[in-house]
Amino acid sequence: MTEQTIVFDRRMLEALVCPQTQTTLTYDADRQELISKSANLAFPIRNGIPIMLVDEARTLD
Repeated sequence: MTEQTIVFDRRMLEALVCPQTQTTLTYDADRQELISKSANLAFPIRNGIPIMLVDEARTLD
């Protein structure tokens, strides 16, 4: 079985903001996450879909 990488559409960044702080996000392609520096959170991208739930985000180191 081959693993297929689903690409995140960077144009979504223009519409998405951090659900906690309402600030802009940055895209980390290596980790497939959207980063909110102001909230110190990283939101996962699964199958090309950003999961914008604070409960699903990981805290940045």
